[in-house]
Amino acid sequence: MQTTKNSRELQMYGCDINEFVASVKECITYRLTGANMVIAGLMSDAQEELMHGSDEGARQTLNRAKHLLFMVMDGELIGTVARD
Repeated sequence: MQTTKNSRELQMYGCDINEFVASVKECITYRLTGANMVIAGLMSDAQEELMHGSDEGARQTLNRAKHLLFMVMDGELIGTVARD
């Protein structure tokens, strides 16, 4: 069962999505600005991948961005960091 999940995640996201989310939570962009900027960065990455002919890479990058967006919508990630 775990192998099927891992295979599905690899096809959808190009990585283990839980490990990816953990890495996002540790990155400086998330810590300083929140998930919205990380998501915007992933969308920019997908545009670059499309420009260089990597349709599959762009699809997986967009799936990672959507996963983070849904986590923000569900309150599992901070969208933006409050500024004083």
